[in-house]
Amino acid sequence: MKEVRPKILKGIIVSDKMAKTRVVEVERYFKMPKYGKYIKRSKKFKAHDEANEYKSGEKVKIQETRPISKDKRWKIISRI
Repeated sequence: MKEVRPKILKGIIVSDKMAKTRVVEVERYFKMPKYGKYIKRSKKFKAHDEANEYKSGEKVKIQETRPISKDKRWKIISRI
């Protein structure tokens, strides 16, 4: 059997208004196949923060986890 590791992403917290939840924006670059140009895209993930210790504007690492609620499938593991 193959070992499955959870995904880890880096991003910036854009919202800390919910209890025990932070919204983390993750940016990625990808190459357009037709033109060969690199484009920046961003996506927002809701991440679990049990102690409410992370604030808006901080750079953090998030890790994929089991579903915690309807939208939360990530948890914050550390600051960068």
